Amino acid sequence: MPLRRLALAAALAPALLAPAASAAPLPPDGLDRSADHLTVTVTDTGRSDAHYELYCHPAGGTHPRAKEACAQLDGQTTWGKDLFSPVPKGADCTMVYGGPDRAHVSGIWAGRPVNADFSKANGCEIARWNRFSSVFGESKGSPKKTPVGSRLG
Repeated sequence: MPLRRLALAAALAPALLAPAASAAPLPPDGLDRSADHLTVTVTDTGRSDAHYELYCHPAGGTHPRAKEACAQLDGQTTWGKDLFSPVPKGADCTMVYGGPDRAHVSGIWAGRPVNADFSKANGCEIARWNRFSSVFGESKGSPKKTPVGSRLG
């Protein structure tokens, strides 16, 4: 028996002596988050259309602010829930039109397939869009454009 314990201790020693910070913690369900990859297409915004590849854990790809976009997604991710779920059918939404902006997101997030469409068709859709604004390439700090005819003073 002592040889068996010695062999087990020798096998586990490297894992026990490795620094704890060297490995990122796995989510509660044990998924490897390095597979998080989204393809983002944004159209009809009044600017040129955009197409990004967004990788997270670590952040990268062709997205202009990948770290900001990944942080926005991470901050909203709840294990076991679909982050990209559409506005529920029959939801009471204000009939405010936010413009013709459209976006499509596909790929894998938190081990789940993603195939989601976004618009600004009403108040609920605008709120949903805003939750993903960084993912769509919008900067949190970008000033709103004021039409020339509405300037004061």
